[in-house]
Amino acid sequence: MPEPFLKWPGGKRWLVRRYSPLFPSTYQRYLEPFLGGAAVFFHLAPRCALLSDTNKDLVNVYQCLKKHAKTIDQQLCDLQRKHSEKLYYRIRAMRPTGSVDQAVRFLYLNRTCFNGIYRVNLKGDFNVPIGTKNLVAYPDGYLEVVSKCLRHASIRHVDFEVAIDGAATGDFIFADPPYTVMHNNNNFLKYNSSLFSWSDQVKLAAALKRAAARGAAFMVSNADHLCVRDLYAGLGNHFQVNRSSILAANSLRRRKTTELLITNYGCQASKRSTGAGAVGLYESPKPTSQKA
Repeated sequence: MPEPFLKWPGGKRWLVRRYSPLFPSTYQRYLEPFLGGAAVFFHLAPRCALLSDTNKDLVNVYQCLKKHAKTIDQQLCDLQRKHSEKLYYRIRAMRPTGSVDQAVRFLYLNRTCFNGIYRVNLKGDFNVPIGTKNLVAYPDGYLEVVSKCLRHASIRHVDFEVAIDGAATGDFIFADPPYTVMHNNNNFLKYNSSLFSWSDQVKLAAALKRAAARGAAFMVSNADHLCVRDLYAGLGNHFQVNRSSILAANSLRRRKTTELLITNYGCQASKRSTGAGAVGLYESPKPTSQKA
């Protein structure tokens, strides 16, 4: 299966590489309500999937790649030959109306902006500066492979509650929301609060509990924080997993950190090393009444 075609902060390539035994081996349908780079989707390659997000531009890229991968590939190859700082800022300022042209612009900016960050201002304008990467085009045939992977997926622009409330018995939900809190030397930083607040975290937990009551399995990836543990207290297994933080702009400030995975199904995870640089994977302590 192909690697994700997007650079996306908070992506889960590290998760599928190190902790794949945590995923269920069988399920009827795969649901991913916070789409992002879709690393888990591409790793699992489900035969039936519902992929969704509230980011309309992101959803459009997936929808267009499903149907128009060859056209997008050709346009990106053309932009590769023309790429420059001047072209970057000219395309960043553009507002194409066609869905395919919007997808090409999105991919071009994602490939060449600073750190693959997706950020818009209050007017909805993409405002990330140009980065150091100059590779615009993908390897020959790569996007067509991506298109084939998306062939059996329904791709929708809907809220996470709508997507999760459609889950039924035998479905598997992988939920990777924007983290409301982030672990950093025992200090916790809120970000994107206007996009995904703590009240949204509470709604997500409630939606997953409803889905579990209908017979769906889920895994949620979240901040390794006591308030998150308390939110999911008594529901499934809590696992603390290790990863390297890549959010700091200065590479010297990037460090090992932990995240919390919560599953409502049995898995093969145990106390053991799961890859180079991983300290280990283990069931987390029982939630306490402590607050952040």
